[in-house]
Amino acid sequence: MVGKAGCPTDTAGVGSGMIETDTMTVFDRALVRRRRDRAAAGFADCRFLFDEVAERLTERLSMVRRTFPHALDLGCHDGGTGRLAAPAKRIEVLVSCDLAPGMAAGSGGLAVAADEEYLPFADASFDLVISNLSLHWVNDLPGALIQIRRALRPDGFFSAAMLGGNTLVELRQCLVEAELAVSGGVAPRLSPLVGLGDAGSLMQRAGFALPVVDAETVTVTYSDVFRLFADLRGMGETNATRARSRTPARRALFLEAARRYADSFAEADGRIPATFEIIYLAGWAPGPGQQQPLRPGSGRTPLACVLTTPDRPDAGGK
Repeated sequence: MVGKAGCPTDTAGVGSGMIETDTMTVFDRALVRRRRDRAAAGFADCRFLFDEVAERLTERLSMVRRTFPHALDLGCHDGGTGRLAAPAKRIEVLVSCDLAPGMAAGSGGLAVAADEEYLPFADASFDLVISNLSLHWVNDLPGALIQIRRALRPDGFFSAAMLGGNTLVELRQCLVEAELAVSGGVAPRLSPLVGLGDAGSLMQRAGFALPVVDAETVTVTYSDVFRLFADLRGMGETNATRARSRTPARRALFLEAARRYADSFAEADGRIPATFEIIYLAGWAPGPGQQQPLRPGSGRTPLACVLTTPDRPDAGGK
């Protein structure tokens, strides 16, 4: 599932200019598109995680006391996030964009099939860009964030959720242990994921003002690991790393992984948990009159005064 920036120089065209970022081609984007296209027809049966995160994103947006007439739902899947956010933020024009044409076509309204790494939108096109569980598949995440910031109008807002580094930690552990036991080696079965600290650095690097990054955990339980696999396929979230093994995995591997998963993580009722870490990104395109953070060292209240309490008069030390 998931990815982050890496090393040699790659160049992506953006709006009116070009962006050079250090990136590694981790994902097979054509395969991501094909799998998401295949998932489009049955996505309604597996969208529970996207629905949950869409509600959380919309709740976060509700705390922003602004309306956003022109909005982009980036990596829209079936358009659920945009439809949920539109009435809450008085969105008048909503553009739904997805890497997979099948997903974009089912989103309704103004739909565009386009790659997050090569956005086709002019600078300053939108008041709001939202993205629900799509950016973790991007190879050049720094470049994509820069393009998103450029697509926003001055003082426009960006709000996104992506899968983070602690996603499917149980499955990762059991697959590694099972493959070592069955084959004596390990192949990349799950994709690399962005960590919370990396995400914050990338937002600053992309030039967002007042960036905020935090994470939540969503835990889903399954009868067995094969139901988890079925949901990942239905979401279009199966392994698409370029370094993945082209040789079909032996059934013995998955049987051993299922046994280890149940032995190590099963709950009292026999169901197994699957952890999804959701990293939330939020930031503003720079604009005139925008609130600015204080300069380091500009505070006027000594820390000792803040720490002093009635029962600790000497909290500041001597």
